[in-house]
Amino acid sequence: MQGEDPFDQGAGSILRQPKAVWATAGASVVAFMGIGLVDPILPSIAKGLEATPSQVSLLFTSYFLITAVAMLVTGFVSSRIGGRKTLLAGLALVVVFAALSGTSSSVGELVGFRAGWGLGNALFVSTALAVIVGAAAGGSSAAILLYESALGLGMACGPLVGALLGDASWRYPFFGTAALMAIGFICITAFLKEQPRPARKTSLLDPIKALGHGGLASVATSAFFYNYSFFTILAFTPFVLNMTPYKSGAVFFAWGLLLAVFSVLVAPRLQARFGSLKVLGASLVLLAVDLLVLGYGDHTTAIVCTIVSGAFIGMNNTVYTELALGVSDAPRPVASAGYNFVRWFAAAAAPYLAPKIEEWSDIHIPFVVAAVTAVAGAIVVWIRRSALTHEAAELEPKHATEDSVTVFAG
Repeated sequence: MQGEDPFDQGAGSILRQPKAVWATAGASVVAFMGIGLVDPILPSIAKGLEATPSQVSLLFTSYFLITAVAMLVTGFVSSRIGGRKTLLAGLALVVVFAALSGTSSSVGELVGFRAGWGLGNALFVSTALAVIVGAAAGGSSAAILLYESALGLGMACGPLVGALLGDASWRYPFFGTAALMAIGFICITAFLKEQPRPARKTSLLDPIKALGHGGLASVATSAFFYNYSFFTILAFTPFVLNMTPYKSGAVFFAWGLLLAVFSVLVAPRLQARFGSLKVLGASLVLLAVDLLVLGYGDHTTAIVCTIVSGAFIGMNNTVYTELALGVSDAPRPVASAGYNFVRWFAAAAAPYLAPKIEEWSDIHIPFVVAAVTAVAGAIVVWIRRSALTHEAAELEPKHATEDSVTVFAG
């Protein structure tokens, strides 16, 4: 991507893409919105369904637990039925389960429907980048930037949309997502043609076998600890802030913007100057400090620290991805699946454990635990630095950009 201007009005411009690319990118925005959609309405859901914070936090736990397991399935499915059918299957599942989520009469029903939503989202987002690159005009550079933009826009707008619709009723964000994804389903059906299938079919065990590589296993372990910190912020902080959906949505919108900017623009520049491992280690330690201040500060401090955490999370996402995709000789989709299989289990654990830890102790301790896990992630990287140094020094920038969205999405 270096030396190219993806906004140039030539054939490879990000602005001059086939309808199939725009349809897939648009659906990707909505898919990424689904991750943070429930953030500003968690307190409203708890009140509406007479549930405790730990029960409502299971909305994240079920979603990401299924996502983790689905990492072993998505490559198996797409290598057999093709990218287009995999996208449509994922979209169909999201439409159905998002709509069902809005009809829930108990927190148990809602948690179950979110699990089905997680399966659909895993099928969709793990396939979308490959489809966009394959259908794009003028090479992959503009297509990758378009997908990165969709990721950042979705992560930023999810809480905002959740707040705007959820202010009237916590059910409306779920119905809204179902409607938008249904439009995406129609657009992809109309504009996207089936693309060539991979020459080699992926087995269910390939991602597990890839984790036998020490470097990939080390990155996945470190990312597991980091993800616990990440999703403590995403799933537990809304209860701590205890704000209206509008205000909470604004906070997480700003958080998402910082995440996108630091992931796409800042992290690569810092890596080029200081190296991947130094950037990752420093970012994890700073995230730990931010978590401690968030946990022990006053309300205004908690808001500021929540927003600032987006910067560290954005940098961590990018660097972890580059390490995961470059450290082993496994095919990138297989390495991505194995890496995600490990790290998403922490995303499933944190939303449930953080409220429980508060019940067992006090409101400060969940953030102390999250700070400790961030430091643990940095320690793993430091101990295993010799296995990661070669990759960090030689990773090609364009590969880093392409894979960063693949792994984060997956």
